[in-house]
Amino acid sequence: MLSISNDSPPTIGDRILTAAADCVLAFGVDRVTLAEIARRAQVSRPTVYRRWPDTRSVLAALLTSRIIGVLDDVPSQGTGREALVERIVTIAERLRRDDVVMSVLRSAPDLAMIYIAERLGTSQQVLLDAVASDIKLAQEEGSVRSGDPRQLAAMCLLISQSTIQSGQIVAPILDADALAVELAHSLNGYLKR
Repeated sequence: MLSISNDSPPTIGDRILTAAADCVLAFGVDRVTLAEIARRAQVSRPTVYRRWPDTRSVLAALLTSRIIGVLDDVPSQGTGREALVERIVTIAERLRRDDVVMSVLRSAPDLAMIYIAERLGTSQQVLLDAVASDIKLAQEEGSVRSGDPRQLAAMCLLISQSTIQSGQIVAPILDADALAVELAHSLNGYLKR
């Protein structure tokens, strides 16, 4: 979700990422080319190359933009555990409904696997920082157990990320509403004092 204001025209970078999202949805990740991204963004290939070295980098920036956009769209609604869990569950639900994010998870497992099993990406670091900050406030308020906020946030990320990635395999058992309820129970149980 690119945050493009109605007051100003989209930047070239925004246009490129929007074009990349269109390509992912139209062709699947493996068939996205830098040439097609440039064509849809109505810019030259060198214009894209000045910002990103290759298609994979554009797609990584696209995912980061979408994920951080969801985080920005779901602000904290308080300082306690309930507000924290509600925010995490809402972010997870929105990411599960994001066609581009889910397309990458489903059609480019090699790309997704880097951020699932090998290293933390930029968006995951931003999510960790946001959740750790919320956890620290909830600890001070008294509704979250003691412990290093960043470590607790990392576990919340793993629980939520697993739900986002694998929710479809349990859809016959847990529809979207039930999945959200169970994710909230899991996070509440984990964070409770």
